[in-house]
Amino acid sequence: MSSVDRELRAAARHFGRRRFLSLTAAAAALAFATNVPAAGAAAVGKLDTAKLADDPFTLGVASGDPLPNSVVLWTRLAPSPFEPGGGMGGLAATVQWEVAQDELFAVVVRDGVGTAFPEYNHTVHIEVDGLDPGREYYYRFRTGSWISETGRTRTAPARTAAATTMTFAAVSCQAYHDGYFTAHRHLAQDDVDVVFHLGDYLYEYAVNSSGGARRYPSGTLPDVFNRETLTLEDYRLRYALYKSDPDLRAVHAAHPFVVTWDDHETENNYAGTVDEHGSPAQEFLLRRAAAYRAYWENQPLRGAQMPVGPDLRLYRRLHWGTLAQFDVLDTRQYRSDQAYGDTLHVPGPESDDPSRTMTGKTQENWLIDGWRSADALWNVMPQQVCFSQRRLDLNAQALVSMDAWDGYRASRGRILAGAKSAGVENLMVLTGDVHVSYAFDIKDAFDDPASRTLGTEIAATSVASGQDGAEQPPNWDTYMRANPHLRFANGRRGYARVELGRQTARADFRTVPAVTTPGAGITTAASFVTEAGDPGLKPA
Repeated sequence: MSSVDRELRAAARHFGRRRFLSLTAAAAALAFATNVPAAGAAAVGKLDTAKLADDPFTLGVASGDPLPNSVVLWTRLAPSPFEPGGGMGGLAATVQWEVAQDELFAVVVRDGVGTAFPEYNHTVHIEVDGLDPGREYYYRFRTGSWISETGRTRTAPARTAAATTMTFAAVSCQAYHDGYFTAHRHLAQDDVDVVFHLGDYLYEYAVNSSGGARRYPSGTLPDVFNRETLTLEDYRLRYALYKSDPDLRAVHAAHPFVVTWDDHETENNYAGTVDEHGSPAQEFLLRRAAAYRAYWENQPLRGAQMPVGPDLRLYRRLHWGTLAQFDVLDTRQYRSDQAYGDTLHVPGPESDDPSRTMTGKTQENWLIDGWRSADALWNVMPQQVCFSQRRLDLNAQALVSMDAWDGYRASRGRILAGAKSAGVENLMVLTGDVHVSYAFDIKDAFDDPASRTLGTEIAATSVASGQDGAEQPPNWDTYMRANPHLRFANGRRGYARVELGRQTARADFRTVPAVTTPGAGITTAASFVTEAGDPGLKPA
């Protein structure tokens, strides 16, 4: 047993008794710190930022969760990002920020001062209020003599504004070791209002010194990445690796993000308190707390999303005037364990047990209640795993994924029944996870192609996960024949771009031919439209 494993097990036992009796357990318990820096943080020294010899803004800037009068701004101070603590010496640091109407900062409309605390790994989350609805802004940070790159963000329209259009992108699954983030470079240059990241922002797997499929010269990356993430420091360092990528930095600086997670930000295919190895729940919750803490630290999220131990309420609701309501789901933290050992399996009594849930009862009720009170034309549900039925073979009783909604059919049925009872006419589900672009019609009865179409599902392919992929993977013909409601599938990397209007919504599937070599171009592989009030995808 490794020393890390011993520390985790010791900390988990003490967590179970709500006590931490050893130094290793106390160190691991940092993952459970909540709210503001702990008592004694005030005694932590302040860094004289004028003495910072190296650029501390190595990981860029970001913004997120736009409201009509507010956005969240993010950065992290890390002059040595691949070292624990980022080279900040464990000292707090003062950071100035400003928001302007123009890129030259001639008209600054908001500014202020924040503190980068070592307890939060010197990340800064600024919730800027008092902004005008529906407009573009520019922002930047300053500490000592260093000024960050400039980011661009925007606010949502006024809550009651009859916005006529908005354009957003959906991205997912960016395994650093599988290739370059070329899709992000192109998305940074695209004209979208918001980017929805649907999960697998990072992967817990080891990254060797050559960056895996990126094939850097041997020894380029330090050994700290060549192990699976288990501890808070592991996760923090992995975010530093990912955020050092210039294409990811560029897309964060170009557009506000709305983020949600899937499994790999913590561990592959975990379900609630159950990991894929069957570890004691107390042990896994310690790891989950570390992963959730690092996630919040490194994303443009509000204080309302700050984790409390191994819990973080990530599901939330955003609006774009009366044009669109976005109900952002979390399908990992509250789900029942996968049925049939998480194998590919035909549906059966275990998977169809009506007590099983993908969202948990509280989140399910929140979603349906939100639909009942909605006044938006489009109800968009950004979430993680494939929502529509996806039969994996041509047998009468086909195999399906137990990790997707096919493994939680009763839960999916309750969601769709809730949408119908709420009178939702224009449902759009956004999906990541599968490393393929999919366009689905969501059917009232998936086994009956003639049944009513209730909405559309747009699955965004991966940014890098799965390496280059193929336009038509080996299973392409089988999937298309087995699923008549599947209108399109493409296995290349890229992203989805969706334009919502008052009459129609248009989805463009943007793909790149390669990610294992940098610099590939981008094309639109296919485009579809669905009409408001008449769900169903048609080629554009």
